[in-house]
Amino acid sequence: MSARKNLLLLPGDGIGPEVMREVKRVIDWLDRRRGISFEIEEDLVGGASIEARGTPLSARTLDLARAADAILFGAVGGPAWDHLGFANRPEIAILTLRRELGLFANLRPAIVYDPLVSSSTLKPDIVRGLDMMIVRESTGGIYFGEPRGVETLPDGQKRGFNTEVYTTYEIERVGRVAFDLARKRKSRVASVEKSNVMESGLLWRQVITALRDAEYPDVALTHVLADNCAMQMVRNPLQYDVIVTTNLFGDLLSDLASMLTGSLGMLPSATLGEVREDGKRHALYEPIHGSAPDIAGRGVANPLAQILSFALLLRYSFAMEGVAAEIEAAVVRALRNGLRTADIMAPGAARVGTGVMGEAVLRELEKSLP
Repeated sequence: MSARKNLLLLPGDGIGPEVMREVKRVIDWLDRRRGISFEIEEDLVGGASIEARGTPLSARTLDLARAADAILFGAVGGPAWDHLGFANRPEIAILTLRRELGLFANLRPAIVYDPLVSSSTLKPDIVRGLDMMIVRESTGGIYFGEPRGVETLPDGQKRGFNTEVYTTYEIERVGRVAFDLARKRKSRVASVEKSNVMESGLLWRQVITALRDAEYPDVALTHVLADNCAMQMVRNPLQYDVIVTTNLFGDLLSDLASMLTGSLGMLPSATLGEVREDGKRHALYEPIHGSAPDIAGRGVANPLAQILSFALLLRYSFAMEGVAAEIEAAVVRALRNGLRTADIMAPGAARVGTGVMGEAVLRELEKSLP
């Protein structure tokens, strides 16, 4: 690399620091063995930040995030902070980062690696070869729409309300991300909404259709209602390549997709902002497994989703496709050697902890050197 890149690490809570530790070993290996260096900053976020600074995302951390070329995020949350009001919970940190950095396109690949076919809850012939990309809009929809809140009605009852809202601009920009990805894959996009019962879904369908017709006539487009898509993903997931959908439906469908692959511990994600005039974009990368407080500190968490998230970081933020693919291949080889953490354990495999699985990936990376 001609210049060092600024990388912000936010390990967070629960198993976040444990799985981030394994990525730091990969980063160190790249520096020592491949001459690929980063300027590393590490800071607090989520519950750890609440304990130290009284807020899930401090102004200092937000400034570091704005200055970084890419952010690698661990996980936040846990029962220690469940008593806090919504605006002060650890999870507000990730929502704030998405909003403040304009991280509107969440990419969640769902890949069934050959050694883990038997780990899926579906039959092997249904999921073998699955390589799906879910593109989830992540700064709009019902998670950010106004008005929202809880109010007291005249008769004393409580009413909670949230607003699902999208503009043409918001739909078009996430649609372009999906169509551009599709052109590099199989040129197929499935757009998912609920246009049969939601006006926002009807607008979504109309805008995505117009965008495809105007700018991407070479990409095949199908429209799928969200409930039907969930059913189809379980019935025949191989029919999908790129799925583009709203914030809420993307949240639900990507978790469903995780069970197709065998474990939340295997799924990375990337959340991208718009490309700026200087050619750069804000981007945040994280595993989707959460903080898993029930196993935190025991050294048994699966670090592979965090390592694979780092591979996505190399691919999408630094255009290092070859190194990203090398790390992904090392993960597959470690699995092929029969090593498994508890979440992906299979008969005849060797059960290992977080550190041993990370070490196995490093060994496979070492073998890849000429």
